[in-house]
Amino acid sequence: MSNTSTKHELHTPELSQQGSTGAMVIIGALFFIFGFVTWLNSLLIPYLEIACELTKFQSFFVTFAFYIAYLVMAPLSTRVLKAFGFKNGMSVALILMAVGALLFIPAAMTRTYLLFLIGLFIMGSGLAILQTASNPYITIVGPPESAAKRISIMGICNKFAGALAPIILGLFLRLDDADRLRSEIADMTASARAAALDEMALQVIPPYIGIIAVLLVLAFWIFRSSLPEVDTDQEDETVAAGNTGKTSVFDFPHVLLGVFSLFLYVGVEVMAGDSIISYGSSQGIPLETAKFFTTATMVAMVVGYVIGIITIPKYIKQENALKVCALLGVAFSVGAILTSGYVSVAFIALLGLANSLMWPAIWPLALAGVGRFTKAASSLLVMGIAGGAIVPLAYGALADSWNPQDAYWIMVPCYLFIWFYATSGHKIGRNL
Repeated sequence: MSNTSTKHELHTPELSQQGSTGAMVIIGALFFIFGFVTWLNSLLIPYLEIACELTKFQSFFVTFAFYIAYLVMAPLSTRVLKAFGFKNGMSVALILMAVGALLFIPAAMTRTYLLFLIGLFIMGSGLAILQTASNPYITIVGPPESAAKRISIMGICNKFAGALAPIILGLFLRLDDADRLRSEIADMTASARAAALDEMALQVIPPYIGIIAVLLVLAFWIFRSSLPEVDTDQEDETVAAGNTGKTSVFDFPHVLLGVFSLFLYVGVEVMAGDSIISYGSSQGIPLETAKFFTTATMVAMVVGYVIGIITIPKYIKQENALKVCALLGVAFSVGAILTSGYVSVAFIALLGLANSLMWPAIWPLALAGVGRFTKAASSLLVMGIAGGAIVPLAYGALADSWNPQDAYWIMVPCYLFIWFYATSGHKIGRNL
């Protein structure tokens, strides 16, 4: 997410040869954790909807609690990293995530939805710190001319983990029992229903104990590693001193429009990945089968990453790639609404392809020409990740008011605004 590093950082001796490979492995592991923890939510939403007896709107507080942490923690992440340093800050963030996962144990034992949400918020807070800390290392583990390739590799690690997450969690959750329980629950007595739901909620505990263990091991690994500190305070000295008439990042309309575009993009990306299992279930598809749908969405995103690596900028400019992706988003959203069953679900999965090149395209367009305000603009863009909290929650409300399929209409204006940004929004207020 950070866009530059100093010459001093690029020639850090600790990152030569074997050190560079070791650092790349550590960062790859972090991005795998980002993806795994994030996309577990896709199965938690329908599962907690049953176990905690929630409406669709209530169930999407899973994504709200997780992603709103980015808005809350983005301004605090820098302070945390200044206090602990980048490397130790990563370890602290992983421990914080483990604390959030630990709350799933009492939450499951008492079937208390609020405790689940607090745990998710804490895990999201840890991820916000990790995102802020880990991205500078992507540029220092190798030559700057190959940084884009390394970023793409990190993205593939992230989405590969996202593809595995719901499948692995699904191995622990008895999804065939969940489907049967949902159909039988109306005919149960209050005591029998409570006992069945209590038993269902407890199934979440074993996988989250495993997650706690992995997070703590990774925290210890990073703490003992030889990753060097990143001196980001020197970054301001190397940023261009242009824009002398500007007094703040808010003087750049294309940055603010870029933040809103990123807000909408993250919202529709999270909807495509996190709502698809619940949506498939609403189309009459068993959860045991639907658990694979998020994986299909992640695979579509990886395909998009590969296409981007091959074609940008050799065959297509970033802004043109963003235009194409936005139009694909509109087409696939409408396709999902106008069809049904597996075909409709397939259109939602294909949104992974439409979303794949939006993050790498919006960032450089939003940061272009901001000079010494680059860091401030980057902080605003990180806060835009909170779109993953708001947009899916709005979808959940519409799913209750209308139905889960028609609620996808919310995606169309989101993609149209992103198309506007790719076409002309990124030029507004810039000195071209």
